[in-house]
Amino acid sequence: MSSLLSIGQSGLLAAQVGLATTSHNITNANVPGYHRQVAVQSTTPGENTGVGFIGTGTEVAQIKRYYDDFLNKRVLNAESSQSAYTEYYTQISQIDNMLADTTTGLSPALQDFFKGVQDANSNPSSVASRQAMLSSAESLASRFQGMAGRLNELRDGFNSKTTSIVNEINTYASRIADLNNEIAGLSIDKLRLPNDLLDQRDQLISELNKRVKVTVMPGDNSMLNVSIGTGQPMVVGNKPFELTVTTSPTDVSRLAIGYKTANQIAALPESTFTGGSLGGLMEFRNTALDQAGNRLGQIAASLAATFNSQHQLGIDLKGAPGGNFFNDIKAVVGYDKRNSISSTLDIQAVIKDGTQVTASNYDMNFDGTNLVLTRASDGKQTTITPFPQTGPQMIDGVEYTITGVPANGDHAEIRPVAQAASSLSVALKDASKIALAAPIATSMPTTNTGTGKIDPGSVDAAYLLPGNALTAPLPLTYDSTANTLSGFPAGQDVTVTPPGGGTPTTYPAGTPVPFTDGAKISFGGISVSITGKPANGDQFVIGPNVNGVGDNRNGVALAGLQSKNVVGGTATFQSGYAQMVNYVGNKTRESQISMDASDGAVEQAMKAQQQLSGVNLDEEAANLLRYQQAYQASGKVMQTASQLFDVLLSLGR
Repeated sequence: MSSLLSIGQSGLLAAQVGLATTSHNITNANVPGYHRQVAVQSTTPGENTGVGFIGTGTEVAQIKRYYDDFLNKRVLNAESSQSAYTEYYTQISQIDNMLADTTTGLSPALQDFFKGVQDANSNPSSVASRQAMLSSAESLASRFQGMAGRLNELRDGFNSKTTSIVNEINTYASRIADLNNEIAGLSIDKLRLPNDLLDQRDQLISELNKRVKVTVMPGDNSMLNVSIGTGQPMVVGNKPFELTVTTSPTDVSRLAIGYKTANQIAALPESTFTGGSLGGLMEFRNTALDQAGNRLGQIAASLAATFNSQHQLGIDLKGAPGGNFFNDIKAVVGYDKRNSISSTLDIQAVIKDGTQVTASNYDMNFDGTNLVLTRASDGKQTTITPFPQTGPQMIDGVEYTITGVPANGDHAEIRPVAQAASSLSVALKDASKIALAAPIATSMPTTNTGTGKIDPGSVDAAYLLPGNALTAPLPLTYDSTANTLSGFPAGQDVTVTPPGGGTPTTYPAGTPVPFTDGAKISFGGISVSITGKPANGDQFVIGPNVNGVGDNRNGVALAGLQSKNVVGGTATFQSGYAQMVNYVGNKTRESQISMDASDGAVEQAMKAQQQLSGVNLDEEAANLLRYQQAYQASGKVMQTASQLFDVLLSLGR
């Protein structure tokens, strides 16, 4: 009867384990990362009695954890993408909201500024209207600075959050390594694993994966090895590795992420982080924050350089040549901290041509012979020639003046427009120095007998070159016999462009210039047009403007910049800003769509996983009844065995 008793006892113990396991499932149903467990029973070896094998009962062979590696990896991939898109959308929405605000955006300030220019043109002799123009310029500069400041706040927020996430990653890696060590010590038998510790480790890996996309590979003794990016290990067995926050070698304000090994820090490429919150942050900085900052800076730099160039072609109320209206925009030059200590390389870069400046950064490298500038946006290379320089070299609207002696391998990052918006400021403080008038004036003597007329004329940048500015009246005389004009400055070629355009013809200095009704005549940066039919000996005088108080010709040219394709040579200031707003808006919408799609992917992956691993309370309630009945039945077996044993004892009395 002892056999019957032990059979009942084994069933009782098995049912008890089943009840405990089911109860464990129920109480942990809402614990994140918990996988359903079940007590797997097997029969114990039978006893050979000569007439056959009689069963000896049951035993619990394993507490099985319902886990599927394929389903788990699907969840990890989906959650990594979801975290990246969510973080990206959260960050870029802030830029989108800022740019979309019609009251604090750039467009109203640009409109007010050019309205101020037009109002000053309406009454160029009024100091009050000129002062209003200066005030609108100050307001525009403040708007640029305010928007740049907001972007800098987002950059500071990026740095703070990235630092926090890196610390969390290191914490999770350390805790996973500790659990690996504990699990390995308890995993002598592969069928008897510490399921709850496995769940805790998987949950930590899931949390780590939400910060940065991970790759998980099995290791020895039930341990898991975790790596990120292109294979950088974060956990190998029971050893954790660390990420650290550092700075870019060419920009101390730009946060970078390094990998710490043997007390050394190796900077990781930003492309390493392609998922998780950290990947979303890196993608936000590269495709949204940096782009928005550079595009805003491009507009500011284009405005300052173009407005200055035109302003310098005018004269102010006192007849003095116009200077800079805005202060020059200087490019940010970041010398690589790894450059040789013997290097004396010095790079000065000032934006001079607003139509050519781009929104890209540049790398300058010295290979021992050549100093090469590489545009980051497309890899275009330009060699500084000659080097050492004999004068500044203009590249993409930026004037480079390079001195010193570089060492082989020297590197610098040039960021022409990175701080253009924040540094935009008005150079003029005296409203009378606004150069609204043109530097030349044209006239015709009253003694002319023909019907020829000369227009007011205009000047371009060549007029500012040494020797080109007029210091005295220049009379042009018409010869009806030869149908030519004479009297042009000695040593200057003359270019004649037919009316309505066409192919221009250049006449060398001293060569008679044929007269064509309405043709554009250009020399020394001056352009005039003579129409009608002049008589022999008629003169047309071009001279310096000695009374520009009521002249607004240069002011009209300044106002006309509003409608010219200045930004990148393809967009106006306002359309360039609209393109920037549209770019950020599209990126925001794309990220929102991707985020919504990733939410659906996570939901589907989790549903598939929970169908296998999740706790179904109805099912567990049924299991409770089943194990309760088994427990009661096994108890009945033991009771029966006891009664039979008592009968046997009574027979012996």
